[in-house]
Parts: sequence; C-alpha cells; structure tokens
Amino acid sequence: MVTGVFYHESFSKRSYLTLGNRLKDFPKAFELLKGRNFALFESQPVAFNLLKRVHTEKMIEAVLSENLCSTALRSAGGVVNATELVFKGDLKNAFCYIGSGGHHAGRDYFWGYCCFNDVALAIENLYEKFGEKRVAIIDTDAHHGDGTRELVKERNVLHFCICDRDYESRDSLKIDRSYFLNDYFDLVAEFIEKCEKFLPSLIFWYFGHDTHVGDYADIGMSIEDYVKIAKILRDCAEDICDGKLVVVLGGGSLSDVARDSTIAIIKELTE
Repeated sequence: MVTGVFYHESFSKRSYLTLGNRLKDFPKAFELLKGRNFALFESQPVAFNLLKRVHTEKMIEAVLSENLCSTALRSAGGVVNATELVFKGDLKNAFCYIGSGGHHAGRDYFWGYCCFNDVALAIENLYEKFGEKRVAIIDTDAHHGDGTRELVKERNVLHFCICDRDYESRDSLKIDRSYFLNDYFDLVAEFIEKCEKFLPSLIFWYFGHDTHVGDYADIGMSIEDYVKIAKILRDCAEDICDGKLVVVLGGGSLSDVARDSTIAIIKELTE
C-alpha cells in the first residue's frame, strides 16, 4: 500500500492559484521523497458528465472560458481519481496538488481563485459508484469553504472549517470554528471527536498554507504545525476508516512554503 501523489506539470505554470508560480519547484521537488513509499500519478481531466451533476452548465461554460482556469479540469480530476483509488483500497492515502482551487466554487458560481469544486465532485463520484458513504471534511485553508458548504449542506457529510467565523448546525455536521477565538489544535481535536462519533468511511483534509507565517493570510502557522496536523489526521483515519485520507491542496502563495509544507505532509502520510 502506497501513498498516491497527484500532480500535473501545468500546475507549475501560470493559472488561477499559481499566479506567482508557487509550484515552480515541482516536479523536481519530488526528488526529496526519494526512498519514500509513494507513487506519482498524472492528474487527468474530470469527466464532463460528473461536472454536470455538481455544477450548472452556465457555470461550467464560464469556467472553461476563463483563461486563468486553464488547470481546472485536471485539478478537479486528480482529486476525483485519488479519492476513488483511496476508497477502493488501491492506495493507502493521497495528496493532491492543484493548479486551481475548489472550496469557493458552488453550484453556479466560482470566485477566490477556485474554479470547480474538487472535493464535492469527488464525493459525488463516490456516491454514484459506491452509494452514499459517510464522508468527513476538515478545511484548514484560512478562508471559509462557502462553495463546499453549499454543495454538501443537505447531505450526510461532516464539514468542519477552521476559519474566521463560528457556526454550528443543529445536527452538528456543518461547523465553523474561528482561529481568532480558539487554540488551533483544540479545534483539530474537536474535529477528531466529531469523526469518532460520525464514523466516516473517508476523510478529506483541504489544506491551505496561506495560514503560514509570511503568507497572505498569516495566522502564525509553521511547517511543524502542518506536520503535526497531518499525523493527527493520519492516525484518526487509521483508527476510524482504514487510513482512508485524501489531502487536497488549497490556498497559499509562497513557493518555498508550498514546497516544504507539501513534501513534509507527504512524508508523514508515507510513515
């Protein structure tokens, strides 16, 4: 059983989330994983019939006509493929690089450098092929995952955002917690407690390094903090759902942080 790493060379060129070429050190940076138990996959475009079940045709046309969304199909497709392979047990877990993000994309809108909602598409694909399995999402991008929330609002999905606001639905499955008002790792621990009650079949971690010191949403996080979260989530997945964890890259702009944080997380996934 290996960790799957999903990437395409277009993600390292100019696109919605790489305006500053944040993945410029890739694919060469994968040499830092030498000796680790991982397999590198080339992200393939997402299927249009799947897109149409999540997004409106008008929105799909708008995304495809936006030059800065040139990586949107492969970004979403990599997450969909990774999730299916992890769920089936063909991979231990996975890390998905992207060129354009997902959590600000709703059914008929997209903004904030997000084009198609990768996680929502991956969940829809699971539902279609395996039935409505329980899925949990922790979103540690600095900003609220409004698009994902809209798309999973009526579904039996645990969606836990650590962002700039506080909210909890009556069924305690849709939760926002403010990093301004709480200790960050207490919030991660709360998500683990929710998972222990919810018992998902697969866990998504929507990871943004925009929270890192010096990045555009700096809240003081470090590479060591990200590794600690990776270990906590990996252990949680192993205890609850046979290790089925899919990490999806979200926001962030600094190329050195992108390289160091993602490689460090992948190393933890391969432990």
